[in-house]
Amino acid sequence: MVAEQVTPTRSELNRKRAQIELVKKGRDLLQQKRNALIEELRRSADEVLSEEQALDEAAAAARRALALALAHDGPETIGSAALAAQKPISVEIGSTRVMGVHVLRIAPKALVRTASDRPHSPTHSAPRLDAVALAFETELEALLDLANHELRLRRLAEAIRETIRRVNALEYILLPKLQQQLKLIELRLAEREREDIYRLKMVKARHGRAHRAKFKQSFTP
Repeated sequence: MVAEQVTPTRSELNRKRAQIELVKKGRDLLQQKRNALIEELRRSADEVLSEEQALDEAAAAARRALALALAHDGPETIGSAALAAQKPISVEIGSTRVMGVHVLRIAPKALVRTASDRPHSPTHSAPRLDAVALAFETELEALLDLANHELRLRRLAEAIRETIRRVNALEYILLPKLQQQLKLIELRLAEREREDIYRLKMVKARHGRAHRAKFKQSFTP
């Protein structure tokens, strides 16, 4: 019960007022952070859409290059070149801060190689094979760029949900509770003040009656 959590004193009254002001400032700061995060989320969403379009275009170009190479060089030649070009790709995962939010980040990595860097044999080396390799390397770079932006987008969305929960907790739980406690303290102090005034009037009335009785007695023969 709220009534059990407050002490109706002037110092407690001032403390509750200070707490309410502090909570309001915290709520306002969190609301500002929420709005800034939402704006950053919109920008990140636009970047994700752009990266998705770039990935779709790169994937379509890779499929066209592969279909052309298969038609001219046959699946055996393409399969042999693909086996020779197999190589694990490592990426570095770091972190950055966006609007004060910790976000995982894939370090940029250049995956497009020159024809001389590709490990297929000279007998299989042909412009069509290099075009296929270039197209798929470009697609992979686009995929990593999209993954990077999606990591950022998801973390921003999580931060917004967390910030909204904190704003709601302050706005609809803590602040009303403190305001109710403040009102209760004010009511009890006002009641106590009325009681003090009433007692003071009673004391004055008794003193007045005693004074009048004494005064009357002094004139009695």
